[in-house]
Amino acid sequence: MRRGGKLTVVGAGPGDVDLITLKGVKALQNADVVLYDALVDSELLEHASQAEQIFVGKRRGCYSYQQEQINDLIVERAQQGLHVVRLKGGDPFVFGRGAEEMEHASAFGVEVAVVPGISSSVSVPASQNIPVTKRGSAESFWVITGTTKEHKLSNDVALAAKSNATVIILMGMSKLGEIMELFKEEGKTETPVAIIQNGTTENEKIGIGTVASIEHKAKEQQLSNPAIIVIGEVVNHRQNILDIQLEYQNQGKKLFEKV
Repeated sequence: MRRGGKLTVVGAGPGDVDLITLKGVKALQNADVVLYDALVDSELLEHASQAEQIFVGKRRGCYSYQQEQINDLIVERAQQGLHVVRLKGGDPFVFGRGAEEMEHASAFGVEVAVVPGISSSVSVPASQNIPVTKRGSAESFWVITGTTKEHKLSNDVALAAKSNATVIILMGMSKLGEIMELFKEEGKTETPVAIIQNGTTENEKIGIGTVASIEHKAKEQQLSNPAIIVIGEVVNHRQNILDIQLEYQNQGKKLFEKV
């Protein structure tokens, strides 16, 4: 047993188990305790077969542990001289409460460290050939939480709707109608929108539409959380790639037929 315990907050990446970092895997291999969230693929826990594994995630408002209980559990195990790995989906510093947990542990004299993860905010769109920036389409991007801790829509969405930036909204499906109304008010009814559910996993689903049509598309395709909403001209890049690939295939067919 270690003389002094430690907390390492690790980002597991967007969902695909191959998208965790090597440093994240090493942290799991050296863990005595792993506290993991609902969006973490259980296959990653195989890297920590030697560790105590505790599920502390939540789904649709159902909490296995309240945040205060998670904080206490981290400190309790660390004060036993154990290496605690807090495994979170995406990046722990992007709406992941990793910073809060580190502050709490530090207040009790626990050594803390973080291993960044690949954020779902950029990697999930990328997995569907949607860049968050592209010359001529978007010079910047916003990443916004759709629902604040008061369970209200973030005021930043209204500000983002006024910009020409790509807007990426996490945890926003319950507020989809409200979000689209804000963009309609800015005259952006024809702006492309993508909704990607369970991004980078085998259960991935995607719906493509516009600000005016995406609510209907989401109902039609039964899209729900966990999902990411991408709003902006960059969404068209996905179709552009498909069109280019199709044109290339057609040209190849014509050349073959001539021969």
